Amino acid sequence: MNDPADKIAIFVEDDYEDMELWYPYYRLKEASFEPVVIGPGTKQTFRSKHGIEANVDIVIDRAKVEDYVGLIIPGGFAPDRMRRHPSMNEFAKRTFDSGRMIAAICHGPSVLVSANVLEGRKVTSFHSIRDDVINAGAMYLDKEVVVDGNLITSRRPEDLPAFMKAILEHLAER
Repeated sequence: MNDPADKIAIFVEDDYEDMELWYPYYRLKEASFEPVVIGPGTKQTFRSKHGIEANVDIVIDRAKVEDYVGLIIPGGFAPDRMRRHPSMNEFAKRTFDSGRMIAAICHGPSVLVSANVLEGRKVTSFHSIRDDVINAGAMYLDKEVVVDGNLITSRRPEDLPAFMKAILEHLAER
């Protein structure tokens, strides 16, 4: 499966939330997509909050937005690390601006704050970054999943079934 139309980028950094990376990863594979783990280029292997390792398939500086139909940003503490890499924020912004799907869960929308793409959009997130997304111009909704055009957001691991259902429905419509 080498068709770019089947590739979905998934960001990774240390302290990612295990379920928020691996549940989408395997659901995408199950649906015949090719999840591609993208790291910032600082190392090859990242550890989750619970010590599970994730290996990088490609570093952000070699990744091209046009090679993917979308981007998933898992939560945990990783997004705070991701947003420190300008190239990760820029990739998220270019993905969003191109109309490709961009999905973020838990603390993942903090990358979208740094990418400056939330103005006027409806989103949800983990409650601790609620003020951040509001201050970035978003309308915050406390729902398990919020879909606003090409933007899909969820609050926490318990929302993963609704999050992935929305992602797969969005991808089926393309």
